Amino acid sequence: MRISTATALVFSMTVLIASGPNAAAQDDSDPKKAWLDGESAGVPFALQGEYSGTIDADGNSVKLGVQVIAMGGDQLAWSAYMGGLPGDGWSGEEPRRGKGEIDGDTGRLFADEENGEHAHGELADGNLTIYLPDNLKLGELQKMHRQSPTVGAAPPEGAVVLFDGTTADEFQGGRISDDGYLMEGVTSHKTFQSYKLHLEFMTSFMPNARGQGRANSGCYLQGRYEVQILDSFGLTGEYNEAGGIYEISKPSVNMCFPPLSWQTYDIEFHAAVYDDSGMKTKDAWMTVRHNGVVVQDHVSLPRATRAAPVKEGPEPGPVYLQNHGNPIRFRNIWVRPLQD
Repeated sequence: MRISTATALVFSMTVLIASGPNAAAQDDSDPKKAWLDGESAGVPFALQGEYSGTIDADGNSVKLGVQVIAMGGDQLAWSAYMGGLPGDGWSGEEPRRGKGEIDGDTGRLFADEENGEHAHGELADGNLTIYLPDNLKLGELQKMHRQSPTVGAAPPEGAVVLFDGTTADEFQGGRISDDGYLMEGVTSHKTFQSYKLHLEFMTSFMPNARGQGRANSGCYLQGRYEVQILDSFGLTGEYNEAGGIYEISKPSVNMCFPPLSWQTYDIEFHAAVYDDSGMKTKDAWMTVRHNGVVVQDHVSLPRATRAAPVKEGPEPGPVYLQNHGNPIRFRNIWVRPLQD
């Protein structure tokens, strides 16, 4: 069996997990329905997540990562990555994708057979075990709960703290949730030129929504240039998905964690340069690290985002966290100004 065939062995898996009632029942089918805690989200949220481990391919141990995505009701989707999860060994080979369904407390992931072979998997207690049809065990994947290496990063000397959980007074329209986090739709009172920004965010769980309706927000540098915030867990990674510079540059890798995970943006932003007449002589640029991985590397910004509240110009601008109609949570936000 070739490694390419081994990849196909994840095409048809049975996923079993012990959980509570299915939260995505008929009365929760509204695409705008959003959960902000996993316990109330039930089986779909419990099944969703990242799994990593090894499978056997002709005596060779091959690392495999699988992302399981809740798609509303009893529907699931999955993506499988040879070499490991994105940012954790993925080879860059096109991931295999498929669909699945939930049946009570269990789920099954399906795909077409390839070369007459397919596998099934069983998941219990957070372990996904993959078997051939004759019950030959190929390997076991464990559920992962990854954390960005920059979560909790302390503001360095000279940084301006915009939100530390104690007050939202640094933001126009600032609101704090009952559990102590900054809510979406805020603009910093302070304005900045070039700087490094640290931002931690959590997307809500919206399994019935699709595309731009799925936990959408945005982080606007100077109120002009948007780095998209979206629940794009398991997707292909486009300019309008998490880590993308909206309409300008898609991320080099989709590093989006599952919803309700705390994620980080660490952004180095350099303001556009203008001459004395107000003519732009050099575009702004930025480098973006999403969950510790560089997904945008020194990308030039030829124009402001269409929906930007601040037009391009030589003046400093605010940090703007967009309200796109979906609940998003933020914490640990600071800016360290830079000298160009």
